[in-house]
Amino acid sequence: MARLNPFSKRPNTVAVVRLSGVIAAGSRGGLSDQGLAPLIEKAFRRGKPSAVALILNSPGGSPVQSALIGARIRRLAEEKNVPVYAFVEDVAASGGYWLAAAADEIYVDRSSIVGSIGVISAGFGAQDFIARHGIERRVHTAGKSKSMMDPFKPEKEEDVARLSGMLEQIHEVFIDHVKTRRGAKLADGEDLFTGEIWVGEKAIEAGLADAVGHLVPTMKEKFGEKVRFRRYEQRRSMWQRFGARITQDALAGLEERATYARFGL
Repeated sequence: MARLNPFSKRPNTVAVVRLSGVIAAGSRGGLSDQGLAPLIEKAFRRGKPSAVALILNSPGGSPVQSALIGARIRRLAEEKNVPVYAFVEDVAASGGYWLAAAADEIYVDRSSIVGSIGVISAGFGAQDFIARHGIERRVHTAGKSKSMMDPFKPEKEEDVARLSGMLEQIHEVFIDHVKTRRGAKLADGEDLFTGEIWVGEKAIEAGLADAVGHLVPTMKEKFGEKVRFRRYEQRRSMWQRFGARITQDALAGLEERATYARFGL
């Protein structure tokens, strides 16, 4: 890993990448591998940074997008021999913690929420509502499982069992990622993989974070008082900022607020 060179006259540079929002493919969330790829690649490749710092504020989202983003960070860190530090703001939970675990060290605020190492599938059942209003649901499939968990039809035990099996598989992948990245740092004798969350110093005691620390003082301590910060952050186009996608953005905003609300935020 890159280290502070006491004989260099050139100040060390830390590339700072902000990862904020729900993790989802395309425009459904704030963070996706496709959207972040140019940002992350530039952070590692531009100007030979001494380190890359991730500023994290995410309640999670897509397990696949979380894995893709995390894998990209690890690949570049190893290719460029650059250490990665994660700094959690309000929350790094579920997929947000997956991204934090891609770093070599994780720092939290004393009030940061960390963990939620589990997998969730949420939906609704509206079959009684549509029946009460005289609405007939017509579904035709080729393949008996094609309409699994249709929200307008009663739940079937076999569908619930199939979905539970899928969630368990994804959960095992998540657990393996955390164990691989945190290793011996994880606390013994405590089940960390139930979806539970920890706050600040409790997260450190559980081994899910390394220390309480904020970006600037921690990086100055590691790379010198004259360390420079080069910041990278996703930007919306002018078209998006001025309301061309009002309906879609409003729905995405409601979904994002609901996801943060699970952690009291």
